[in-house]
Amino acid sequence: MYEQVSHSLLNEILIKLNPEIKQQELRYFYTRLGANFYAIYSLFHVLYGERNDFEEQALKLVETMARQYIARPEKLKQQDIEREKDHNWFLSQKWVGMALYTDGFASNLKGLHKKLYYFQELGINMIHIMPILQCPEGKSDGGYAVSDFRRVDNRIGRNEDLHALSEELQKRDILLTLDVVVNHTSNEHEWAKKARQGDKKYQDYYYLFDNREIPDMFEETMPEIFPETAPGNFTWNEEMQKWVMTVFNNFQWDLNYSNPAVFIEMLDIILFWSNQGADIIRLDAVAFLWKKIGSTCQNEREAHLILQLMKDCCQVTAPGVLFIAEAIVAPIEIIKYFGEDAINAKECEIAYNATFMALLWDAVATKNAKLLYQGLRSLPDKLERATWLNYVRCHDDIGLGFDDADIRAVGSEPHQHRKFLIDYYTGNYADSSARGLPFGHNHKTGDARISGSLASLTGLQAALQNNDSQQIDQAIKHILLLHSLILSFGGIPLLYYGDEIGTLNDCDFLNDEHKANDTRWTHRPKINWDKAELRHQSGSVESRIFNALKKMIAVRKEISAFADFNNREFIHVENPHLFVFTRFNLHLGSNGVLVVANFDAHPQYLDLNDPSIKSILCYGHTTDLYSGDSPAMFKDQLVIPPYHFYWLTDQK
Repeated sequence: MYEQVSHSLLNEILIKLNPEIKQQELRYFYTRLGANFYAIYSLFHVLYGERNDFEEQALKLVETMARQYIARPEKLKQQDIEREKDHNWFLSQKWVGMALYTDGFASNLKGLHKKLYYFQELGINMIHIMPILQCPEGKSDGGYAVSDFRRVDNRIGRNEDLHALSEELQKRDILLTLDVVVNHTSNEHEWAKKARQGDKKYQDYYYLFDNREIPDMFEETMPEIFPETAPGNFTWNEEMQKWVMTVFNNFQWDLNYSNPAVFIEMLDIILFWSNQGADIIRLDAVAFLWKKIGSTCQNEREAHLILQLMKDCCQVTAPGVLFIAEAIVAPIEIIKYFGEDAINAKECEIAYNATFMALLWDAVATKNAKLLYQGLRSLPDKLERATWLNYVRCHDDIGLGFDDADIRAVGSEPHQHRKFLIDYYTGNYADSSARGLPFGHNHKTGDARISGSLASLTGLQAALQNNDSQQIDQAIKHILLLHSLILSFGGIPLLYYGDEIGTLNDCDFLNDEHKANDTRWTHRPKINWDKAELRHQSGSVESRIFNALKKMIAVRKEISAFADFNNREFIHVENPHLFVFTRFNLHLGSNGVLVVANFDAHPQYLDLNDPSIKSILCYGHTTDLYSGDSPAMFKDQLVIPPYHFYWLTDQK
């Protein structure tokens, strides 16, 4: 779009560009910059237009993008062009991801390199390597307290190891996802060290206050993220004689995005890792990027503007790279991190479907799908060119953040219902075999979140301890049921490492003084590769889970209806134990799929006379795509066994 003010500034910037930049081949860069500059200028001006150095900062922004474009390897530039032509490439059903900690999965990056066959055996073609950047030992927050944004942690490897891994992943058509922690740094980061030494430039990178007057005003409305281990949102620094905003932990200093230098620094870091071969950048804690007195300092409009600006700038330098929004916030807020547009993702192409995850766990505990159906129906539709990251477990706790109105709509009282779920998953409910742990318990409100591995939360740990074959079978059915839904829902399914072989809670974290107070470490295991080898032993728990998931993934990749083009319809059924939806195919002549899940311990039946179901199952030759069998039916009633799922289609 041509607009006089912005393009006049762009002309001035291009004249002032460093001569070394002008000498480079920048045809594609200039084309994209021209196409995006009005949006970049507009956002940059809204955020920073009142500053006297606005034009100087705008020049630095463009030079940063240009330098990273020049540094971008030629094969990645070619990949950008290919992805621009096939702009819906990431919506395909072919992608299936796994999130993992490098040291927990394979000790280090070289070890991970040697295990790539494992991903291909299972069918994984997107790997999310949890944070690997330099962190202080003992104060790392699982890798999210970064002390050097451009260096791989030496306990995991070197930058050269990551480069070699990235090269191999590209050869195997496996996507690489890396984390960039955008909200804060470690207090051991070079910027924080210089701030403590009195450097005004770097003190402006953070929120620093001489007394409690302003911090106390913030505290009136800001919630506590970790009330047990890190109460409050500010920490006194003796060396500076100042209060520092530390929303997460006292060793994590929040970055001040009202300073454009901070934005430019963080954009440069995002582009740096894009140039190391990252296909997807996971932006951590994006909901917290803008701080405002009188608010919760979450989900502010300016935080969304910052993400839009990051996306526009990245599209100039590395348009083939996608963003994941790590925003574990209220359901109605999550959808906004795609960006408010009719079609295109203006902020992040991918967002965590935390609502779906939490609602799945509710259905397991209650043995009915009423809240699951109600909660998902309440979510607004996502954009056409954006997608969900669907998961059952991840490195983090399970929050019970579904909407109170939805809980009431299905006949429950919100506080009591959440208390039941906490009791159920921490084994304090009589009818529960779950072995989870509470996390982040708030003594003021009684709220808590839940830690624990998938296998332990679904009862496998208790079943194995009791040597109860029936309970083992039931737990495995739960594991497969949950994965069947994230694989068919619409979006990119993300498995969590260890879940594919039924890894149980790991209590070794209690022996580490730096981890003992954080129960999330119970589900951040070190893979026992001797146990993993049992996936080849017929009848073992590892084999039953691994090979069922392997088959499920392979079948998913063949079903074009599972691609994510908003081609899903929820079906309301009278039976509360069943969750039912259709995935219709956009290609004429191709079959749709009816997904049916039974969360109850008893067989249930589904009446197939619903018009939406009849549109999928209209020929009378119904087949389950996963098993290849025809399901049990009596007249127009489909029978679904306990804790079972079907992916049903009809053949002429």
